[in-house]
Amino acid sequence: MLAVVTVAIVLQRHLFGVVVLTTIYSFLMASVLIVLDAVDVAMTEASVGAGISTVILLATLHLISTTEMRSFRTKVLPLVVAIGTGALLVWGTLALPPFGTADAIIHKHVGPRYLSDTIKETGVPNAVTSVLADYRGYDTLGETTVIFTAGIGVMLLLRGMRRRGRTEEGGDGQ
Repeated sequence: MLAVVTVAIVLQRHLFGVVVLTTIYSFLMASVLIVLDAVDVAMTEASVGAGISTVILLATLHLISTTEMRSFRTKVLPLVVAIGTGALLVWGTLALPPFGTADAIIHKHVGPRYLSDTIKETGVPNAVTSVLADYRGYDTLGETTVIFTAGIGVMLLLRGMRRRGRTEEGGDGQ
């Protein structure tokens, strides 16, 4: 379903349809995360990906036309940039340890302590939730505050653009 929605997003030419499809994608992704027992990440995906993002995109669509115009430019440069970025990312992963290796350095830091002591110290059976809510609670609160502040800033900017557009068109400031 995720792949089908992704292809539909790429092929869609009406921006309202893109917003609706990205909202559907976010809800599907949240469902996948629930199945994987990452309830906290699923709630974040549903609230930010489907909730806040949808509201911001719909507010933006209110200010612009909703049909994408066909591009007259060649699409070679974006293709080269995308392939180059992908090649750099693949090259960067060559120094990483093999996937799933138990003795990788990332597994020897605080992870074992969190996994062994999380239920005893926090009472939460989900290790990811205990790390985000208890061990890194202030960090998570800070990240949420930054995202919320950015969203409010975007809404205020869009509101200001909307008012300026009305005063330039109407001439009477209403």
